[in-house]
Amino acid sequence: MVAVNKWDLEDEKQEKLAELKEMFDRLLPQLRGAPLVTVSAKTGRGLDRLHDAIRKAHDVWNRRIPTARLNTWLGAMTEAHKCSRPDELPESYKRYLVNGLRDHFDMPGTPIRLYLRSQGNENPWKERKFNTPSRLRKHKEKNTGQ
Repeated sequence: MVAVNKWDLEDEKQEKLAELKEMFDRLLPQLRGAPLVTVSAKTGRGLDRLHDAIRKAHDVWNRRIPTARLNTWLGAMTEAHKCSRPDELPESYKRYLVNGLRDHFDMPGTPIRLYLRSQGNENPWKERKFNTPSRLRKHKEKNTGQ
């Protein structure tokens, strides 16, 4: 969240606000969507909006996303762009995931850290040999006598 103080001294409020928002989005793209609140500490104007924005940011920051919903979202995102080596993941892909999280779960401007790991040798299915499923095996034995 960005609070712009001394707003009472600004004459061209609408033009300046548009300029600030554009500059904010361009210079701090990782905080895209974070609220920009204009205030005047001298007059107290805008402090109610600042308070509301702080409360909303706090609520979003403390929101718990259930693991099942997160896994469903992640499955859809990685289905579109697969990745097998997280250590070699380009920054653009990480931004794609972070921006997708923010958009899907309505968390604008919330800092998000990704911790990526591969299953590597810990994958219990990595060396598994796929045998005929038991149901098919029973059917095969029944019909062929083997």
